[in-house]
Amino acid sequence: MVTYLLKKSYQHKTLKEINFKDLWGDKGVFTTMRIFGKPAKILFFKKHIKNLIKSLKIYKLDRVNIEKDILKLIRLNIDKSKSYNHLLRVAINMKIISVSLRDRKTPKLKFNLKLINHKRIDPELKNLKYKLILKHLSKMDSTTSDVGLCFKKKILESGTSNMFFIKGSKIYSPSRNIYKGVTYNFFKKKLIKIINKEILISSLIDYDEILLIGSGKAVTSVETIKEINWKRKGLKYYKILSNFYKKEISKCPVYR
Repeated sequence: MVTYLLKKSYQHKTLKEINFKDLWGDKGVFTTMRIFGKPAKILFFKKHIKNLIKSLKIYKLDRVNIEKDILKLIRLNIDKSKSYNHLLRVAINMKIISVSLRDRKTPKLKFNLKLINHKRIDPELKNLKYKLILKHLSKMDSTTSDVGLCFKKKILESGTSNMFFIKGSKIYSPSRNIYKGVTYNFFKKKLIKIINKEILISSLIDYDEILLIGSGKAVTSVETIKEINWKRKGLKYYKILSNFYKKEISKCPVYR
């Protein structure tokens, strides 16, 4: 069950508040950021906003002062007196900007990935076509499970995150039909090499660890994929990547 601290929507032209719309299924884009602490800190804030504006331009949804207005609405909805452990979501279509804050729940080590046959529309972009994924996720406990999106016998990404596949001392990531998020790109700079290749479902048995990487999941280790009897063989790279991530959190500046 998702618990919201805040849900607000605004008209593009006037920034007048209107009834809240989550915008799922619309033509539009969104970004989800981790907000934490008191005063508030937002992890990778500038990179999230940069990616959001880039996607707006690709979908021809940008306009004069759109970035300035987005920043204004975020600032309006962050309370300096509150202590946060939330996910800040900004969603935008042709007419509406929606801002929401929901509780961030910490994933557990006992974590299962459920495989479903689905590829997102325009998967290289963080668009709002998520209704089928959300239908599955609404039936799950986000601390213990997620869906793994599969297409043509290949695994792509989870319903919420990028995925890393560990074999020996090498880290692999699907090469196509995924959105490479801000957290993914953070690790791309930190690690020696991420090998991009198509990850066949039939090859998953060869991997020692499967990690989910994203704003909500941070670094999450998959324990099982029950449909194919996969079980992790260790936690080595989960611990390595978690340490990188925790150090970045400790350096995150206060949001101003």
